[in-house]
Amino acid sequence: MKRLLPFLLFAIAFQTVLAQEQHAWVYLTDKENVSQALANPITIMTQKAIDRKNAHGVAIDARDVPVNESYITTLKQQTGITVLAKSKWFNCVHITGTLTDIGALTSLAFVDSIDYADDTLDGFSRSAEAQLHNQHQDKLEVLVDFNYGSATAQAEQINAHKLHELDYTGSGMTIAVMDSGFPNVSTMGAFQRMRDNGNLLGGYNFPDRSTDYTSPSLHNHGTLVLSDMAGYIENQFVGTAPDASYYLFRTENASSETPVEESYWVEAAERADSLGVDVINTSLGYNTFDDARYDYATTDMDGNTAFITKGANIAFEKGMLVVNSAGNSGNAAWGIITAPADAAGAFTVGAVTATGAYASFSSRGPTADGRVKPDTMARGSTASVINQGNSVSSASGTSFSSPIMAGALTCLWQALPDLTNAELMQLVREVGSTFATPTIQMGYGIPDLEQALNNALSSPQFNEQQFLVSPNPVTNFFDIRFPSGVNSVQLSMYTILGKQVISKEVNSADNRVDTSHLNTGVYLVQLLSSQGKQTYKLIKQ
Repeated sequence: MKRLLPFLLFAIAFQTVLAQEQHAWVYLTDKENVSQALANPITIMTQKAIDRKNAHGVAIDARDVPVNESYITTLKQQTGITVLAKSKWFNCVHITGTLTDIGALTSLAFVDSIDYADDTLDGFSRSAEAQLHNQHQDKLEVLVDFNYGSATAQAEQINAHKLHELDYTGSGMTIAVMDSGFPNVSTMGAFQRMRDNGNLLGGYNFPDRSTDYTSPSLHNHGTLVLSDMAGYIENQFVGTAPDASYYLFRTENASSETPVEESYWVEAAERADSLGVDVINTSLGYNTFDDARYDYATTDMDGNTAFITKGANIAFEKGMLVVNSAGNSGNAAWGIITAPADAAGAFTVGAVTATGAYASFSSRGPTADGRVKPDTMARGSTASVINQGNSVSSASGTSFSSPIMAGALTCLWQALPDLTNAELMQLVREVGSTFATPTIQMGYGIPDLEQALNNALSSPQFNEQQFLVSPNPVTNFFDIRFPSGVNSVQLSMYTILGKQVISKEVNSADNRVDTSHLNTGVYLVQLLSSQGKQTYKLIKQ
């Protein structure tokens, strides 16, 4: 009996695991009608999306083609399987079910692989470190103070108001906001300007699969966040992008924390891309969940582990500017940024006080793989907001640093429409107060957006048709085709985070550049001569 007891205990434990509901991503083998869709992209996205991609040299590829709906229908028909979300970028479906029921899906010919949210079921375990932290920490990054004020100081701190004075208020630009709900946005006076101008373009409630994203019953976090961009009360409050257009997507369920919220976010980002969105703002962060089996460890904040982080990187590749709050873990054991703020493609914003000092609750950097984060800082301590009762008040958290910055960057991009998202990010980092000496608390510091605009406008540029960098994407080498009359150029190549990886002089006789030693990712290639400067985005495969 003594020998039998351990076996029985193991068997009972194993049966318990088999019976538990699991979250998993089911990756599919293929998509239908890919060639036809790519030949006629208007069938899978809006003209605005096509124009944005063409303007910034972003390829329309198989990732833009929707998931095969017949596969989803078949999955829904399988025993014990619930389909919660889908992703065309990853060609996968987020499901729940028991281990047994999910395992049975491998018999379907169109199932390529299955990735469990509980990594112990994939053959390895995340560190138990994450289980030491509060499970709801950082989900909704807000510390409400209820002190009344105005939005003047937070706009002036980054010189966003200087962009407004030049009539760059976000007009013609589109922002998607991912959050937990936007109660009363369709009726509040603070958003009357947005509605009257036709700038509320729509939205969606992904957790409930409905168009009800402004119900008073939803969590108010998204309304507060939106107010820092789109809010307008004459003589009382002006958001940083009052004339931009907005899509509002509910991706977060405030009453619980489960991995499917990452999938909702990716699905929303995909929809934003297909609608031609320029900027995404996310004031959410993920590290721990209601069920500790799904928890991340700080070592997972490496820019390429969390599903939502990988989605943010693709959103960046698709040409959108992804602005994300750093998190509120500065005073907690976790300490560092949360997903997707760790993404290389995310522009991560931490919080400062009214005087520009680091706010102690703001999550710190660097990422687990040593990259500088946050990218920049904005007001997050007693920031001015408008609540769902249409009253101006104040709240604290990096949740508000992010939209303050996102709205301002939208206006800057309006002023500099020829820049790519990567170029815009680097331009803003370079005018940060601590750019020369970044710190783990402040990253590159508080940016001066007026200076960023002046720097861009005062920099002479080559004619974009003069040089040709090809192939792009590149594998091991790329060549530079020189225009007539130019024989040499100083080439500098940077990661999207500003780290220089190549610096050399290139001439027309020896115009090949070796990239075989570089990691895959997105880079900036800067060409400089006495005639001016031109920057190109290069994708390394």
